[in-house]
Amino acid sequence: MNTVFPYQVLTGEIKIEVTSVKLDGRPLPLSMLSRDHKAVALHEVERSRWDEARLDLRVVLPEKELAEGPWDDVACLAALTEAATNARTTVRLRRSDAGWWTGSLVLFRDAHLTRASLTVMVAATVDDESGRLIGTAEEPWTIELDERVPARKQELNIHETDFRNGPETWLRMFQDAPWLVETTGDMPTVHLNTGFEGLVEFLNGGGAPVEKAVRGMLAAQIAAEAWTAMFNAAVGDLERDGAGRPQWPAGWRDGVLRSMLPDVLPDLSISDALLEVHLRLTEGGWQELQPRIQYAAARRAKTHKNIANGLRAMSRDVETER
Repeated sequence: MNTVFPYQVLTGEIKIEVTSVKLDGRPLPLSMLSRDHKAVALHEVERSRWDEARLDLRVVLPEKELAEGPWDDVACLAALTEAATNARTTVRLRRSDAGWWTGSLVLFRDAHLTRASLTVMVAATVDDESGRLIGTAEEPWTIELDERVPARKQELNIHETDFRNGPETWLRMFQDAPWLVETTGDMPTVHLNTGFEGLVEFLNGGGAPVEKAVRGMLAAQIAAEAWTAMFNAAVGDLERDGAGRPQWPAGWRDGVLRSMLPDVLPDLSISDALLEVHLRLTEGGWQELQPRIQYAAARRAKTHKNIANGLRAMSRDVETER
C-alpha cells in the first residue's frame, strides 16, 4: 500500500547526512558517526551524562527536478522523532551556494529514551496550496542514545539450509517451502531453503538490471513476511502487570513493536497502541488489524520501492527488445 498524492511529487532521491555532532558543545569523535549504517552513537565512555546534542546536517535534493517541476516556495525540513516518547523536533534547512541544504538540529536528552529517527521532508506550494508534502528521505538516520557503536542493530538472522536433507529435522515437513520465518529464539531467523532450486543462487547473484530489480522484489516479499511474523509473535508474547496491562517486551520484540505500531495505529500514542493491539488480540478484533500490520510490514521492507523499481526495469527491458 503506497500513498497516492493528488498532485505531482518528487521522484528523485533525497539524501540526508549527519556531518558532525556536539554534546553540550563538545565535538563528538567522527568514529561515533557511520555513513554506511546511517547511524550516530551518542553514548561515550568518557561522557555518559549530557543535556543536548547538536546535529549538523547536509541534505541533497534532486535539484534539476525541482527546477523543472510545478513547485514554488520549496522548503526542506529535518525532523527528529521518537515513538517511545512522542518527541518531535523539526528545523528548516537552508540552501547553500553549493546546492546542498544545511542546518543544525538540537536533540534534548531528557526528551528522549533510547533511539530517535532523523528524516527529511520537502514541502512546497502546489496548485496554489502551500505547505504540501512533495518528498521525504527514503533512508532515515538512527540516533542511538545508549550505544557506543554507530551501527543499526541486526534485526534478522539469515540461515541457508536444505529443508529436506539438512540438520534441522523440524524443517523437513516444510521441504516444499522456499523460506520460513522462525520467531522463537533470541533473534528472529529467516531460513532459506537451499533445496528449493535456484532460490539462494538467485538471491546471492548479480546479473542485469532486470534481474537485480526482480531480486529486490523477492527480497522485499521475504522481508515483509518476516516483519509480519515478528510483529504477531511480539504481540502474542506480551506479559501483563498486576492490573492486566501489557508490558513492553525486551530484545528484538521491543524494537519491532516500537517500529511498527505507529503505522498500525497511527492515531494513538505508542503506549495506547500497545494496549489496543493487546485488547484486539485477547478480546476480539485482531483480524481487522491484519491489513494495517501488512501495510506496516511492507513499509519496513520497502516493498513499494522495490516493486516500482522492478516494474520500471521490466518495462525498459521490453522497450529495448522492440
